[in-house]
Amino acid sequence: MHVNHLDRFLKRIDTAGPAIGMVVTLSDPTVSELAGDAGYDFTWIDMEHMPHTLQTVMGHVIAARASGCAPLVRVPWNEHGIIKPVLDLAPAGVIIPMVNTAEAAAAAVAACRYPPQGTRGCGVRRGNRYGAVPFKEFLAQSQREPLVIVQIEHVDAVRNIEAILQVPGIDHICVGPCDLSGSMGCLNEMDDPELNQVLDEVSAKIKASGKYLGTAGGPLPRWRERGVDWIALASDCSGIFAQARQIIDGAQADAGKEAKYV
Repeated sequence: MHVNHLDRFLKRIDTAGPAIGMVVTLSDPTVSELAGDAGYDFTWIDMEHMPHTLQTVMGHVIAARASGCAPLVRVPWNEHGIIKPVLDLAPAGVIIPMVNTAEAAAAAVAACRYPPQGTRGCGVRRGNRYGAVPFKEFLAQSQREPLVIVQIEHVDAVRNIEAILQVPGIDHICVGPCDLSGSMGCLNEMDDPELNQVLDEVSAKIKASGKYLGTAGGPLPRWRERGVDWIALASDCSGIFAQARQIIDGAQADAGKEAKYV
């Protein structure tokens, strides 16, 4: 869809992947405009852990259209009524957290597709560019878009991964290492050998199934080895913080050098 650069996002993955993204936590849509101008391929607009509203998410999705990157929205939960209004903003994809069973995966797909494939309610607005796209054309597109991205981030999901991968309508799987580590009793211990073995095994199964593999966080070289197709490597806040520390550390180092010559 031109309205959300999904075609550009998929082309990047297929020709020069992995696609690199930024997690959006701040409400100002300038953040998404900046992300595209900086060269990110996609944004990960996080409604699960951040105080976004539908209004702020809409601002980010619209800003992403102008900047050229694809907006992915992580919804707060796998619930039909929560997902429905996000779909009407026409993002490139929706990321659905804590999908631990094949039944939950099927419910996620159903919530994202119109009848007869699913149960999505019909309230077209931005998706057909406010009427510029004929409804039948939009309906055909909506059978494939937005991307339905389920998150594997719990040991229960790991146990059920083969069944989840068999659910029709899911082409992208997003692995969540941090919550997965918590369910394994080693919260945020990203160097834990058992955790990394599970991440390796799950990633291999996802790739073997022919589905796209996504995640957030690093290290990028390890995820490249796993065959990652797209990865959010930073957030708006982490970028601001990292540069602030770099500036402050540099200024303090310069001040120390000057003091030696006094």
